[in-house]
Amino acid sequence: MQEKLKYCLYARKSSESDERQTMSIDSQIKEMLTLAKRESIDVVETKRESHSAKASGSRPLFVEILKEIKEEKYNAILTWAPDRLSRNAGDLGSLVDLMDQGKLLKIQTYSQSFTNSPNEKFLLMILCSQAKLENDNRGVNVKRGLKAKCEMGIRPGYAPLGYLNIMKNDRIREIIIDKERAPFVIQIFEKVGNEHYSGRMVKRWLDRIGFTTRSGKQLALSKIYATLKNSFYYGEFEFSGVLYKGTHEPLISHDLFMKVQRQLITTPKTWKKNGYGFRGICTCGRCGAQVIPEEKHKKLKYGGEASYIYYHCTRTVDYDCDEPYITEQDLIAQLLNLIPKIKIDEAKITQQIKNDIERFHKLRSEVLHQEYLSGNLEEFELSAVKPRNTEMAKTYLEHILKTGSSSDRQQILSCLKTKFVLKDRVISILQNPKHIIAIN
Repeated sequence: MQEKLKYCLYARKSSESDERQTMSIDSQIKEMLTLAKRESIDVVETKRESHSAKASGSRPLFVEILKEIKEEKYNAILTWAPDRLSRNAGDLGSLVDLMDQGKLLKIQTYSQSFTNSPNEKFLLMILCSQAKLENDNRGVNVKRGLKAKCEMGIRPGYAPLGYLNIMKNDRIREIIIDKERAPFVIQIFEKVGNEHYSGRMVKRWLDRIGFTTRSGKQLALSKIYATLKNSFYYGEFEFSGVLYKGTHEPLISHDLFMKVQRQLITTPKTWKKNGYGFRGICTCGRCGAQVIPEEKHKKLKYGGEASYIYYHCTRTVDYDCDEPYITEQDLIAQLLNLIPKIKIDEAKITQQIKNDIERFHKLRSEVLHQEYLSGNLEEFELSAVKPRNTEMAKTYLEHILKTGSSSDRQQILSCLKTKFVLKDRVISILQNPKHIIAIN
């Protein structure tokens, strides 16, 4: 006795643009239900899926159908055409394998049916293989078309920031300048190339002036860097690893673009790793932002390289702050002149003096094998310093500023109660630490 056929109706439409002309899912279901009613087909399950069939095992609902056929929930499939089921060898093999096992008894399409007979299975494989061939050829043709477009000087895809696409029949025919946003794109390149702005500084500037993309959103930091690295803006574009000459109007010169690239590959600032001695010592007198160190390198005329440390405003408060840089040597000289006016935590600095002397005596004893003079440390016991020796503390501060290492200087700065400001390359004492300096 022939086993009763129980069908699963499967309707699929690719989510990709190359199948826009395929009958929609609702239309497929309507036509197949009409066929089922006319032919008295028992449909026990209906599944609809919007997913490409190019890759094997990539469709969750199709994989579910194969599983449920193995579990004998149904034993036949109703679908619009063979290519709705498979456009790849893996999924086709799974269907044929289920037929060989006697679990999938029939595949019914709108115009024909396939059962577990050699000829019909062979025809099913031919039709699905033909669908795969069309798929593969379509990919080759699309790539060839895109390459031809690039050779014509037209960049495929959406135009980058500062440009607009002129479309015709869903195809890009021309790329023109976006007059609303192009001037800002030019300024982005100029600020980085000529004014040495970082990507974050550019973003703060754009957010402050209210710049938005075509979708009305703020420009993300990653998009700013992608824009700065895009050769499209000086007249060329890259596609599939090949550089093409575009027919669009450039926004910037090639020289400015290369200037920006050199700025982007500047050696990362590693002042935290280097432990510069005066990190965080003062704020900017113009905008109130922190003053940070930066190391610069200069190649010497007769070989070698010289290193210089400068301190400058971070510009995190005022993006256009023009406070000039100051050298570390100038910074130290000005701090030495301010020592008489600096307020010091004498307890902490006295303890540091004691620690330094103790290290010196241990060196005498353990390395030079000389007598350990522990008795000399008694005069530095905090309880014994009455009154505390302010002159000694300031002399020690002067010694560290002149000859101390970066870590020594950082440590001694923690003993200072005085705050400093930098304005016009001049270090001065901040009279009211709680006062917030207004932006000029």
